[in-house]
Amino acid sequence: MCRQPVKSPVTICGDIHGQFHDLVELFRIGGKCPDTNYLFMGDYVDRGYYSVETVSLLVALKVRHPHRITILRGNHESRQITQVYGFYDECLRKYGNANVWKIFTDLFDYFPLTALVESEIFCLHGGLSPSIENLDSVRSLDRVQEVPHEGPMCDLLWSDPDDRCGWGISPRGAGYTFGQDISEQFNHTNNLKLVARAHQLVMEGYNWAHEQKVV
Repeated sequence: MCRQPVKSPVTICGDIHGQFHDLVELFRIGGKCPDTNYLFMGDYVDRGYYSVETVSLLVALKVRHPHRITILRGNHESRQITQVYGFYDECLRKYGNANVWKIFTDLFDYFPLTALVESEIFCLHGGLSPSIENLDSVRSLDRVQEVPHEGPMCDLLWSDPDDRCGWGISPRGAGYTFGQDISEQFNHTNNLKLVARAHQLVMEGYNWAHEQKVV
């Protein structure tokens, strides 16, 4: 499924990026799984030095407690991106070959792209897409593939909210920027209260956008 149903209460978490000790601290503060229900919105690897340990722990928890932890795909759960930003090199350094990298990147193809909390909070890594008007369009996507360079799957993993109305060209070179009018229309069409996403560094921990239509 591209749309993973999740029950509340749930602790929703953004990018980890190989910071294994931060992940351990997150569980210390938020509660251990399965005592606490967790939803992670992607980008477990790259940048940090402990991508292997980070993604291994999350996948192990998913296997052990499948109904108490949800792990979505981020734009860094990609063969191409991980060869540039560190995960590939980390696997070579730790194991002497690319076998572990290949196993994990094959697994990433099966991660869900989005999740829906109590049919009200739409969770994903990046943002909205001009090709997707409703949740049925998300469900119909063929997600079991490498992240494409364009199209709706790419947009869900790469797009960002913006202060300007409508759709805009993303400075990232992939996905789009989308304005408050887009968020409001999407939420209204799909009977949603909120879009929750990650993908951008927020020093305060979280940040409201579009008059609390997006977080």
